[in-house]
Amino acid sequence: MSRIYQIRIQQTLDSTWDEWFAPLEILPQPDGTTLLSGPFADQTALHSVLNKIRNLNLELLSVTSIEPSGNRNETE
Repeated sequence: MSRIYQIRIQQTLDSTWDEWFAPLEILPQPDGTTLLSGPFADQTALHSVLNKIRNLNLELLSVTSIEPSGNRNETE
């Protein structure tokens, strides 16, 4: 069963980044940050995206796990 994560980065990303982070949804925020949101099949998939963020020199702010019940578990 996949789990949904929201990854917040410092930079504002637009739709030109879609291919880099597919199938995640890119959600620019009013405060200039961006949420990358979507399901991850396992921890390997999550770490793959986190490695990509690091390799692109994007600043990681937080990773939030969304439980099926809608509860959030945030790590900063």
